[in-house]
Amino acid sequence: MSEQQYDYDVLVIGAGPGGYVAAIRAAQLGLKTACAESRETLGGTCLNVGCIPSKALLHASELFAEAAGGALARLGVRMDNVSLDLDAMHAQRRDAVKGLTGGIEFLFRKNKVEWLKGHAAFTSRDSVKVGEREVRAKNIVIATGSSVTPLPGVTIDQKVVVDSTGALELEKVPEHLVVIGGGVIGLELGSVWRRLGAKVTCVEYLDQILPGFDGEVRKEANKIFKKQGFEFRLSTKVTGVEVKGGKATLTVEPAEGGEAQTIEADAVLVSIGRRPNTEGLNLEAAGLQTNNRGQVEIDHDFRTSVPGIWAIGDVAPGPMLAHKAEDEGIAVAENIAGQTGIVNHDVIPSVVYTFPEIAGVGLTEELAKERGEVKVGKFPMLANSRAKTNHEPDGFVKVIADAKTDRVLGVWCIASVAGTMIAQAAQAMEFGATSEDIAYTCHAHPTHSEALKEAAMAVTGKPIHV
Repeated sequence: MSEQQYDYDVLVIGAGPGGYVAAIRAAQLGLKTACAESRETLGGTCLNVGCIPSKALLHASELFAEAAGGALARLGVRMDNVSLDLDAMHAQRRDAVKGLTGGIEFLFRKNKVEWLKGHAAFTSRDSVKVGEREVRAKNIVIATGSSVTPLPGVTIDQKVVVDSTGALELEKVPEHLVVIGGGVIGLELGSVWRRLGAKVTCVEYLDQILPGFDGEVRKEANKIFKKQGFEFRLSTKVTGVEVKGGKATLTVEPAEGGEAQTIEADAVLVSIGRRPNTEGLNLEAAGLQTNNRGQVEIDHDFRTSVPGIWAIGDVAPGPMLAHKAEDEGIAVAENIAGQTGIVNHDVIPSVVYTFPEIAGVGLTEELAKERGEVKVGKFPMLANSRAKTNHEPDGFVKVIADAKTDRVLGVWCIASVAGTMIAQAAQAMEFGATSEDIAYTCHAHPTHSEALKEAAMAVTGKPIHV
């Protein structure tokens, strides 16, 4: 069949961060492009019920806690009779979402990307049915993202037992919120409601929070969150949740088995991870199968096993992060256009937007040591002049380098602006920097980023301010 019989050069399924970026970039490269999305708004989970609304609540709740908790008073800013207007806090969150999702729609129009509204499912290797319409495309990009992983035996009613979407919409501050899962989402949303007055208990199956993060960072984060008021039940599994009279009773027991106990709660947040969205795509009609994790396998260029079908973002192997999906969206569009699109999956930063923020890029110290001899440098934020001045003493910066070549293998930090600081580390690693390269890069004073410089100096035993 000739190319002229295709409706589109590129059809992207899904308008999350990876999908909409892939569609826009493909259109910029001169390819006739459409994007299929069943939501009423563009932007996927990230913009609608994930990254953006959660950060809006995190920022607002942090300001409230500073005003109500005395942090501002210690700086000489006195505010009497501070009160919470939760409706207004929710309104500003929704306004942020509306503005950004509308912005994506504007970018689609500007770049001549056609939005096909409706659920998409394959009918063949180059045909997709979107709603009642069937279209053909020379290249099809699967970018359907991910959704909340359910906890077997626990029913989410979005009133008492909620997932991450429901946790954004709670109409009142719960007296006691139990978070099932000690990962990024649970800690971020738990922080929101703790700052607004809830008692928060986090139940985690593993023996530490933040799986996948550097071990030293995980332990330090645990201490900081405990100091803030979090209660942790580690090495503990939830075996059931019963809702009665607007309250929840959780049954828990040691992860390795043992005597069961119960926990009473006003609200329960289930946040045990996410799973790829492949159900309903009818991948079999395209000749595709998923792996045992429900993902679509790809090669280095994001091609699947079927020519003309590509996959990016949460639906493909790798960390489920919006910025990873965006980078892959640009790369896959450039590969389709005959250019060279590359994503270095060894240098993808991760950030937890709690206070302080927690961020890392590259290898943890544990993984680095498995691969060979390493040198490690650390610097405490307590000794950083800007953090000290801002009364932000918690945390540290940690640089892990190869013992022979001094090449930086990983950087991990806990600091108020760790999410911003990690960008420099990621860029340095992308260029193959050594710890000495970072140590001898002039950093503006006074800034939090000076802690990265000092940690890099510490790798070779030459820190100044410790």
